[in-house]
Amino acid sequence: MKKVQIVTDSMTDIPKGLMEKYNIIVVPLTIYFGDAEFKDGVDLTNEDFYRKLSNAVELPKTSQVPPKTFNDIFAQILEAGKEIICVNGSGRASGTYQSAIIAREDLATDKVDIFDSMALSFGGGLLVYEAAKMAEDGAERRDIIQRLTELKPEIDHIFTVDTLEFLRRGGRLNPMKAVIGGLLNIKPILTVREGLVEPLDKVRGSKKVIGKMVDLAKERGGDFSNKTIAIAHADTIEACIQLKEKVEKELKPKEIVMTEVGCTIGTHGGPGTLGMFYYR
Repeated sequence: MKKVQIVTDSMTDIPKGLMEKYNIIVVPLTIYFGDAEFKDGVDLTNEDFYRKLSNAVELPKTSQVPPKTFNDIFAQILEAGKEIICVNGSGRASGTYQSAIIAREDLATDKVDIFDSMALSFGGGLLVYEAAKMAEDGAERRDIIQRLTELKPEIDHIFTVDTLEFLRRGGRLNPMKAVIGGLLNIKPILTVREGLVEPLDKVRGSKKVIGKMVDLAKERGGDFSNKTIAIAHADTIEACIQLKEKVEKELKPKEIVMTEVGCTIGTHGGPGTLGMFYYR
């Protein structure tokens, strides 16, 4: 039996296959469409979420995982005789990381590590994946944390959004820039620095986006022959397949992990968000 249980939150967009293979516990954030409350990925599928989002008059709201939820989950795992590593999405983008810290303090235990990935979507998922593989192999908790600490600065995000409208509506983009970008058909290419979204580059026209994303990965990622690249999409499977084929052809990574951008991250990126994640 493995000694360490890996826990994460739904901001890391772990695909179901990896959750099941490595017994990763994913704690959902809450999504609100008006007065209607949904648990990310539990009682609202990604497909249903993006349909609702496309038709919504007002942008849905997201709510962090409360400390009590983590407290209850941690207590059950500890009672089963396991230690815990909880890898959270960026603590600068959500209070969920702090909720996990509070839960550990309430339990007054030294058998729980809380790790802020400072990443979004499967950027944080890369660390969850690494931790889960090491835990499955029987690694000690301190060795897993040391490895995550080494890898954390190397995480890279390259992603784009189909429209700037959701970033504008969520208050993450100047409204005038969103209007101008739409008129000029400017497609932004974004990254994450210090836990928050920042612009990286831009192209004119959606047909050039995928090529530019792969070119940027070549510049920033180096040799991919022994690396994993994760590709995530928000209700845009055709573009996802195109990106995967170009990544296979030009970057030739050791492994490609496919996942979906879940409800929490998708609230701000919107349908059509497309991203890739790897270690620089």
